This record gives sequence, C-alpha cells and structure tokens, in this order.
Amino acid sequence: MPRFSVIVPVHKVQAYLHECLESVLGQSFSDFEVIAVDDRSPDASGAILDAFAARDRRVTVLHLKENVGLGPARNAGTARATGDYLLFLDSDDTLAPGSLQALADRLKETAEPDMLVYDYARTYWDGRVVRNQRAALLAQDGRPAGPLDDRPELLRLLPVAWNKAYRREFVQRCDAAFPPGWYEDVAWTYPLLLAARSIAVLDRVCVLYRQRRRGSILRTTSSRHFDVFDQYDRVFAFLDRNPALDGWRPALFGRMTDHLLAVYNTPGRLPRSSRGLYFQRCSLHFRRYQPQEHGPRPHGVPGRTRRLLVRLGARQVFDAVRAANTLRRRLRRLAKDTARAAREAGLRLHYRIQRHRPLDPDLAVFAACRYGGYGGDPAALEAAVRDLAPHLRTAWITTPAYAHTLPRGVRRLQPGSPAYWTALARAAYLVNDVNFPHAYRKRRGQVNLHTHQGTPLGRTGLDLQGHPAASAGRDFARMLAHTDRWDFCLSANRHSTVVWERAYPAGYTTLEHGRPGNDVLLRADADDVRRIRADLGIPAESTAILYAPAHRDYRRGFHPPVDLVRLARELGPGHVVLYRAPDGHAGTATLPEGLPDTVLDVSAHPSVQELCLAADALVTDYSPLMFDYAGLDRPIVVHAGDWTAYRAARGTYFDITAEAPGPVARSEDELLSILTTDTWRGPRSAQLRAAFRAHFCPYDDGHAAERVVRRVFLGEDGGEPAVLPLERRTPAPPARP
Repeated sequence: MPRFSVIVPVHKVQAYLHECLESVLGQSFSDFEVIAVDDRSPDASGAILDAFAARDRRVTVLHLKENVGLGPARNAGTARATGDYLLFLDSDDTLAPGSLQALADRLKETAEPDMLVYDYARTYWDGRVVRNQRAALLAQDGRPAGPLDDRPELLRLLPVAWNKAYRREFVQRCDAAFPPGWYEDVAWTYPLLLAARSIAVLDRVCVLYRQRRRGSILRTTSSRHFDVFDQYDRVFAFLDRNPALDGWRPALFGRMTDHLLAVYNTPGRLPRSSRGLYFQRCSLHFRRYQPQEHGPRPHGVPGRTRRLLVRLGARQVFDAVRAANTLRRRLRRLAKDTARAAREAGLRLHYRIQRHRPLDPDLAVFAACRYGGYGGDPAALEAAVRDLAPHLRTAWITTPAYAHTLPRGVRRLQPGSPAYWTALARAAYLVNDVNFPHAYRKRRGQVNLHTHQGTPLGRTGLDLQGHPAASAGRDFARMLAHTDRWDFCLSANRHSTVVWERAYPAGYTTLEHGRPGNDVLLRADADDVRRIRADLGIPAESTAILYAPAHRDYRRGFHPPVDLVRLARELGPGHVVLYRAPDGHAGTATLPEGLPDTVLDVSAHPSVQELCLAADALVTDYSPLMFDYAGLDRPIVVHAGDWTAYRAARGTYFDITAEAPGPVARSEDELLSILTTDTWRGPRSAQLRAAFRAHFCPYDDGHAAERVVRRVFLGEDGGEPAVLPLERRTPAPPARP
C-alpha cells in the first residue's frame, strides 16, 4: 500500500501534462502512486498518459468513456486509490521539489491527521511566482493537529481540493464525493474541514498553481458560473444533516456571501444578459441561509449596507454604491500618490542640485543590511577608518530604530531624507553590503566598495536564473546596473572571488583580503568571551550551542527546523541553546510555546560575532555563518535534513554534506545523537574543520579591515599587512575547552 495516491484529472492539457507528471515522478520521496484520469480529452492527453504509464509502473491511467467533468473524474480516481493519503493535483499545475517528502514528514510529526493543509504559489506566464497571500494562516506555531475549532482561520483559505492531503479512511468514513458542475471544490472542502477530527498544517509551498493566460474556467464567460449556487446548497444541506455543526453556519454564510459576490463583481465571468438573474439568485440564497445572528462583516460595500441591498435584491443601488466606493478609494489613492510624487520630485531636484556641488573628499558613508543597525563588514571598516584615517568623517545610514547601535561620534543619516541624498551626491566613499537605491547615480571620483554578506553556499546574482523560488521578483537587469557602480568587491576566499565575478560580472576590482567583520574573532581574548557570555546570561559552567538555521526560499516566513524544546531536553543540564533566526526574521519567526530557560532567543542581538564568541559550538544547516565561525576553530555540526529541497529551490555551489566543516546529521534524531555524544567535538570533527578552515578562511587573520582601509581609503596599494598563516593564528579561546 503506497503512502500517497496522487489523483490527476486530465482534459485538454496536452501542453502542460508532461511538466505536471514529471513534477510528481521526479520527487525524492518515491512511495506513491499516480492515478491519472483521462476525462475523454479530445487532444493528445490520453496518449501522453499511456506513454508515462508504460515507462513508470507507479502510473495508472483510467480512460473514461465520456466527458464527465472535473469532480466526477476525481471520484473515478479516488475509487481506484490504495494509498494512505489522497492528494489531488490539477493537470496544469505542478508539485514543488521535495513536497512529498515534506508532507510525509509532517504527517508523521502530527500523528497521522485526517487532513493536512499545505500552501501554494501562483505561477504566471510571464515568469512571476507569487505565494498565497494568506500563507500566514498556515503558521506551524506548535499547536497539535486538532479539529477545525482549533484553527477556524482555515475557513479563510481558498476552498480548493488540491492544497490538502486527506487520509483515505477519513474520506471513506465521510462517504465524501465531488459533485458535478463548476466550483465543485466548495461542496467537497467545507464539509470535510468541518468533519475532520484532526487537521494539521504545513507552512510550505507544495503546489505551483499555474495561472494560464487563456483557457482557465474561472476566466471564461459562461452561465455555468451559476453552478456556485448549487454547490453552496450542498454545503448547507450538509449542515442540516449534522445539527451538531450548526455553530459554523454564520461563518459559512459569510464565506458564501463573499464568494457569490466575488463572482458577480469579477469582470468577464457572467454574460451581461445574465447578471440581473445572478444577483436575484444571490438575494434568494442570502435570505434562505442567513442565520439569525449577525454574520461576519463583508468586504467592499460596508457590511450592513451590503447585506441589506443583497437581501432586497436592489442590484442597481448595490452597483451604484459599489461604484461610489471604488471612486472614493481611487480619489484617496490619487491624493496620496500626488503628495508622495510631489515629495519625491522635490528630493530628486535636491539630489540633482547636490550633484553639481564638489565632492567632499573627507566624507565616507556606510550602510549594511538594508539600512539596519551598525554591524557586519561595513561596521568593521567604519571603525577601522576612524582609527587609521582620522582625517575622514564617517556617517551611517539607518533608521531611528537602530540609532542606539551607532558608536559615539558617528553621524546617522535618515534613509530618504535630504541629508541622505546630499551624502549620496557628495561623499567620496560609499560602502554597503547590499546596494544603494536605483535613483543613485555614481559620480566621477566617487569610490564604491561592496562587501557582500559572507561566503556563498546558495546561489546568488545571475546564478539564480532558473531558480524561481529564490529569484521571484528579482530584476536582473537592474541588479547588473547596480553592479556596474562598484569599484571594489570584497572577497573572503578564492571560492567567493570566483562566484562574485561570475554572478556579478562587471569591471570592479576584487579585494581578496578576508572579512573585516571577522577580525574580532581573532582579536578577542578570554576576558571578552567571559564578558559577552555574562551579558547574554550564560552560566560560566554551561556549554553554549549556537543554533543558526538558514532561510528557506520555498517557505513563507520562518520557523526553526529543529524542535527547540526537544533539543534543550536532550542536551540536559549544563547546556544553553542560543537560537538565532535568519536575517530578516528576527521577531517574526514562529517559536514553540513552553521554551525552557536554557533556550535563549538571540535573533535580535546586534552582533552575530559576539554570539560566535560566546558559543562553544555551532549548529547550522546552510547558513553562511558557518564560514565565519570556522575561523574560531570551534566545533560545527551541519543539520541537513532538507538538503534536497533546499538545493532544488535555491541551487548551491557545492555539496555541503560532502565538504562539511564537521559531522552531518540527516535528521533531528541523528543531530541529537551527535550532540549528546562526543561526536560533535571528536577527532573526525577536528579533521573536517581543519580542511574547511583552510579552504574558506585563508585571510581571516584579524587584519582584514586594515588591509582594506589601507588599499581603498589610504591608497597604499601593496602596503597592506601580510596575511598571517593559519598555524600562527590564535582565535579567541572558547569558554569551555
């Protein structure tokens, strides 16, 4: 018996069918069957299905004798299914890489629920990939699988069949079947959500929902859109048969009202001649199913007015009020846009005027992390400039929220302010680890130094082409225009140099000098380590493990891949876990409830270097932090439980599981086994770390910032300090040798 039965109804999709089936058959998880139902398709779809079945025994093809429609075709596939769980995939959509493995893992974690709800992203013909706007409703926040009462917000998701895994025994117990007609998912989805005893969620894009330029049913003008009324009749008939669920009637009434009027309000769905009749049917359904208590406040027309107009069947007044609301929103938006445009025009004029003034040869402007706090390589360089080139004035671009991170005497520039544009126009030196705005135009004589944000494992720049999950919304032409402004590009090692020059091709000079931000790791002493640990609240006798996972491009938001509660419990007394969320996720990452005192969330700590100094070991998956931490010559453990999915979504420059800086765990159980024995700090761990350090930390000797400042700011080409050999370096000592 397979784990999954993937049911694919097929009708007139020959252009997309190969991609759909390949996305399933190419999954890393292989315990599944595909039941493809040829719904009497008039094109070559049936022949394509037979060819797939001939080459892969996991594919079963059902050829229906007549065209029955999407719902009955799914029923035919369901009747032949033998898997533990049913999945429905429309034949013009695809499964994201690694999805079945992720589903299997989540089902196991949540004790085999009746239903598992997962996420999707819309893919457009022009290459855009847009994740479901309500993905936050699928946050894995530590709640166990339970009935809909525990997650009523799931009713707000799109009522479709293909974003859920259904336990087959549960579907059989409910005697569930898809009805005929359009909008068939409505009469399937809502009753099963209400009937499920346990529902789990997975915050991961598993389905890529193709938005076809032409041919979509929902974009077809037809009277078949009237089928939506029959589907909601079936939903409320289900409630009538199950009086214990009557408390859900107001919520479903609200969903129905929104859905019916969405069909009415969407241009191009209803024939012009049938719009009046459709609104009358809306009025009839409203009066028929309106609960005694007030339902939820609808959208668009103010709720009370809208309910009254629909109930009365006052279509012309409804349309007039809706048009008036639309006009009011447009006028309000126009007023805001006009005010914003006036301000931007004033700033552009100010910037142009400042560009005609002489450059200020003594001004150096720094920024990091999209105008975040004082940190990273730019901060280390700013400090070195004040020390080695005191004739220069420095300024840091950031918002008031990070003003406290600036050293005394460093001027703060508010992003977008007149002073900000003056500095961009006149500063002789500009340093950033991302990029300055597109409106900035580099002047003759200005020096731009780009530092990047560490050594790359995941693909970046032009190398992201072909990886839509990671490059969604990226403008590569604009990126190259920004790269052309660089005079110098900082590199930590030869690997980075090769990547930068290929991924960001331009005429800059690469400075292979090491990472200035890591100088402190070689300059700090035992007293510094003790002070930092005391400030963080780490007991002197405890072993501190820094857990720093990487961002996943295939998931919205972030939650730790490792169970922090279990990790703390298994490590036991005498251990502290320092949890560091990826950049951009501090304060937004979902943490489980009941975290013990031995787990410290240090995601908002301003200095990642201080966290490295405080930690006796690093646990990470694919974070660039491992390349920096290796310079300390302390143990590193790699947790690569979803390596296949990460690599497929992002693309990588090498296999970190084969060239790791320490032991590699493929699962949480294996990770805990490594950490609760001496494996994490044994001889093999030291051997792997030494090779990794030699490869990726050749210049991190504590003098990287000085080399850069002398070359870029003082013009001492060839006068920089020589690189100290690895064997002569003395990194900051760990608190627990």
